[in-house]
Amino acid sequence: MPRIFLVTGTSTGFGLHLVQEILDRGDIAIATARNPSTLSFRNTSEHNFLALKLDVTSDADISAAFRTAVEKFGRVDVVVNNAGYGLAGPFEELTPELIRTQMEVNFFGLLQVTRKAMEVMRAQRPSGGLIQQVTSIGGQRGVPNFSSYCASKWAVEGATEAIAQEVKPEWGIRFSLVEPGGFRTDWAGRSMVFAEERHPAYDHLDAKKIMGQRNGTQVGDPKKGGKAIYELAVLQDPPLRVVIGSDAYKAIMAKIEAYGENYKKYEKISNSTDVEE
Repeated sequence: MPRIFLVTGTSTGFGLHLVQEILDRGDIAIATARNPSTLSFRNTSEHNFLALKLDVTSDADISAAFRTAVEKFGRVDVVVNNAGYGLAGPFEELTPELIRTQMEVNFFGLLQVTRKAMEVMRAQRPSGGLIQQVTSIGGQRGVPNFSSYCASKWAVEGATEAIAQEVKPEWGIRFSLVEPGGFRTDWAGRSMVFAEERHPAYDHLDAKKIMGQRNGTQVGDPKKGGKAIYELAVLQDPPLRVVIGSDAYKAIMAKIEAYGENYKKYEKISNSTDVEE
């Protein structure tokens, strides 16, 4: 039986390549975007493809998308929360409004899609499915110029890890966090948002210049990234966390080593605060 995928943020990047991979593998793709009229994929038919409007900050859009998906295909097996964007600039250059919008899309919007996906997956028969969150290596390590972006991805990581421990096994709902490194998508290009005004104290950090130089030079191939996300989604036992991209793998292994050294170094203080029996 073909699996039924609902993917957010499919107009470019991972989402676009993932949907094509789903179709090419013989599964069913429900592709969502803020403007679905722009979506175009090969080998589609009314039996394997549906394009829907979905702005993740709109509860009405989320409910309508899932309702339409279930009405047409009967169930949803995999939800891929891929929609999001990057906000770049030193923290003191970022206004509260910019930071809130980043969190609304990357965190709160994702949570609302997750909430509806859980409701649908628990109610369908047989119940169950996979909720796959596309986060970032920035959800595991802080990166200069990306304080708010990293905060949004760390929030997704923590929330998802907790939610995964709340569901009953018999529901069959699983969660997986996919943490990409740098890929040659539009994320670092036209999709990126920058602070509107420079702060005079941060002449040593020019986010727009740095990202302009990096855009198009990343090690990751978006098509291969979409394929990897698909292959992780169809595993019998998908991991709670996995990085994709050689740069992300190198970074996470260095972070794990640094964590081990740091916590071991302060072991005595850490273990000195228990109540004396």
